[in-house]
Amino acid sequence: MQKLKSVPALIGATLLLVVVLIVAFHFIFLDLFVDLWWFQSLKLEGYFWLRLLYKYFLSGGVTLTFFVIFFFHFWVASSYLGLNPREEVLNNFTKNQRFQGFADAFMYGSAKIYTPVSLLLAIFIAIPFYNQWEQSLLYFFGSDSGVKETIYGNDVSFYMLSYPIYSLIQQELLITAMLLFFMVGTLYWLEHIFVPDQSREFHMGAKIHLSILMGFVVIFVVWGFLLHRFSLLYNNSHEPIFYGPGFTEIRYQLPLIWLGIASFLAVAIAASLYIFSDRHRIKSPLIISSVLFVSFLILPKIGFIPNSIQEYIVNPNPVKMEKPFIQHNINATINAYDLNNVKNVDLPIKLNAAPDIEKWSTQARFENIPVWDREYLLDSYQQLQAIRPYYKFLSVDEDQYSILNQIRQVNLAAREINILKLPKEAQNWENTHLRYTHGYGAVATPAAQDAEKPVVWHLRDLDMHSDMGFSVKYPDIYYGEGKYNYAIVPNNLNIKGIAGTDPDNESAYHGKGGIPIPSYFRKALFAVYFKEKNVFFSTNISTESKVKIYRNIQERIKKLTPFLHLDKDPYLVITQDRFYWIQDTYTLSPFYPASKPADDSFFPGQAKFNYIRNSVKVVVDALDGDVDYYISDPSDSLIQAYNNAYPGLFKSLPEMPEELRKHLRYPRDLYYLQMKIFAKYHQQSPELFYEQAETWTQAQVRDAEVLPYYQTVNFGNCNGKEEFVMINPMTPINRDNLSMIGVAGVMDSKQCSRLGEYKPGITVYKFSKDVQVNGPAQVEALINQSPEISAQFSLWGKYGSTVEMGRMIILPMGNSILYVQPVYLTSVKTKIPELSRVIVSIGNEVVMDTTLWSAFKRLKQTYLKDAAESIGPGTSRAIVEPTVK
Repeated sequence: MQKLKSVPALIGATLLLVVVLIVAFHFIFLDLFVDLWWFQSLKLEGYFWLRLLYKYFLSGGVTLTFFVIFFFHFWVASSYLGLNPREEVLNNFTKNQRFQGFADAFMYGSAKIYTPVSLLLAIFIAIPFYNQWEQSLLYFFGSDSGVKETIYGNDVSFYMLSYPIYSLIQQELLITAMLLFFMVGTLYWLEHIFVPDQSREFHMGAKIHLSILMGFVVIFVVWGFLLHRFSLLYNNSHEPIFYGPGFTEIRYQLPLIWLGIASFLAVAIAASLYIFSDRHRIKSPLIISSVLFVSFLILPKIGFIPNSIQEYIVNPNPVKMEKPFIQHNINATINAYDLNNVKNVDLPIKLNAAPDIEKWSTQARFENIPVWDREYLLDSYQQLQAIRPYYKFLSVDEDQYSILNQIRQVNLAAREINILKLPKEAQNWENTHLRYTHGYGAVATPAAQDAEKPVVWHLRDLDMHSDMGFSVKYPDIYYGEGKYNYAIVPNNLNIKGIAGTDPDNESAYHGKGGIPIPSYFRKALFAVYFKEKNVFFSTNISTESKVKIYRNIQERIKKLTPFLHLDKDPYLVITQDRFYWIQDTYTLSPFYPASKPADDSFFPGQAKFNYIRNSVKVVVDALDGDVDYYISDPSDSLIQAYNNAYPGLFKSLPEMPEELRKHLRYPRDLYYLQMKIFAKYHQQSPELFYEQAETWTQAQVRDAEVLPYYQTVNFGNCNGKEEFVMINPMTPINRDNLSMIGVAGVMDSKQCSRLGEYKPGITVYKFSKDVQVNGPAQVEALINQSPEISAQFSLWGKYGSTVEMGRMIILPMGNSILYVQPVYLTSVKTKIPELSRVIVSIGNEVVMDTTLWSAFKRLKQTYLKDAAESIGPGTSRAIVEPTVK
């Protein structure tokens, strides 16, 4: 009968165990298996286990450490130090036996409580460490950067690598010590109350124990004060003038912190003497030290005193009083945003542009000026070269290639898969995951083209036709910028007519990437993982099939290395064998001392930062999905810490294949951010910085910023060789005239080779304040003032076309500035923009023609004819070629 009663309990326990195992498998082990197989497919199994080891070793180690700390103190308090029986109890057998019975019951009973309590408290304390285990890696594997800040004299890597983890440890240890003090004290009190026949006084061991715990509280509070000193380096009360600590913080608040430490130690000593002294207990030292401590604690929070210091001492002599602190902010910000090596060039602008026009009068100078904007090209590519409804171009990239033995700037885009344009009934599981699995091929067009002519194609169509030497052996694109579903290839379907060459199942090449599914066990696991039964029951999935997941390149990189922050614009590279994507990535920190935080939404969803390095170039194989990491900035202490933590993950930049290395460029997002910082911080003396008389801002035209753009141009730095650079014009704040043109490139000026040392740098061409240099908005005003150009625009509008002004290109040309403005016509019915005219301007002359070269020649004729004439400001002269469309 007893056995029958135990059967339901056994069945219930079995069912509960099964449910727990299923839940654990589904939410823990299934993802673990799939991730492991995925990392194995990328030959990164060692890196996978190392990350897992770090995460759970650090998290588990911290939890175990805090559990041992709590358990040890509870165990000591309940077992040894709390009992203090009277002498008569120890001498009486009956009373002693009764006392020991109560003591044993209390000890064993409390152990059943404080053991789980210790575990729960340890988990509670360790939770912040679970979320910041990767920050701990920086602490353990980091090293000095060699750059010291001037306030406290610490290496800046201390603040980025150690300071955050020290702050976390201090907070958690202080909470632990305070919890232990109150809980152990409570345990002693309960032991004193519930175990009978004890003396009135606590056992001396209990007093010593509580004193030790109080001593730990004191130590951790003092440590907190010492760490609090460093928080002054992130003070923003002086914004918008400068960032970081100023006179008030260093001369008033910092001494108060030291006085607070001294007074707190005095309180601790006075309290100890008062508690443990049997005789002559004096309250006055404790009261006086407590009052002083509270005063030093409150004084920084009383705004009257620091405000008075600022109002009556600092503000009357701002530069004199704040000079070292402003300089500290300037130096820190310049270094944090990698602006130490900006080369400044004073470029005198001459009113007579005739000599520069004569010098630049070679057609080769104009063969790489990008009159086609990538924003306008995207619609043209989609309309003319998508060809099939399930292909789509997502973005247009700029690059330079050797075409017919000459370097040419081109625009290019990948033809990626997108089946959303197919009929709804065709968007089923088999088509989505087994048939329409990848994009195919790419297109390329020259950046410089003539107007009123069909688009010139360097690479086009699904047969990858090219008259310019482009040839790709494997043009399939399984990994790209789109939102890709998982794909299972190869499979048993006889797919016809989808890819450009209509391959049959036997000849199709699907790449080597993906997770093999050679068994029914794996098919079953993937069916559960994808919540799709067809994965298991489909007869079209063979033992040779592989599952391709995380096919969006940015999602792929984030999954592999979540500690790297990605540039918004990965770009395509065409090689003889296949396509590759290159993704610029960054290491960030919000802890660089006294550096101004970036005020951009530079990385959506990311916290603010005040330090950035383009530390890694990531290459993703568009066919196989292989991911390779190359360190591009070895001086970055953050990436060096990660490199030490994950040996074998990162490679040096010279290990990158030459065919890819020659396509490295300066990242657009980084350059935009750096120029926004440099617009203010180029004034590197405290006096100029305080005056802000030469602060710049992004040049604007048509109420929009002129964003940095890529340009292939010869600046005379490399014996006539052209450089692939980014150009960024800036104007004085609240003014439209041009102040500077910033140029960012990666070519080593000593080696002058695209395969030489990767050496990113910025050159700023500054114009004299005494000479008016037209900005983009002023040049556009000259264009709009031209009766001939306005008449031409009006005439086009009558024929149902919309006139669109493209990106204005600004180039230093000797001692003159050349402006190139492409003009597009867009039909109301179709979204295929047509390059219709090119406007060229130097000084106050404006010329419009069908080609850039012809417009420049006519500008040259006009300038040479009128070189001796004085042209008044605000007047414009426009020449428009006579044919009207």
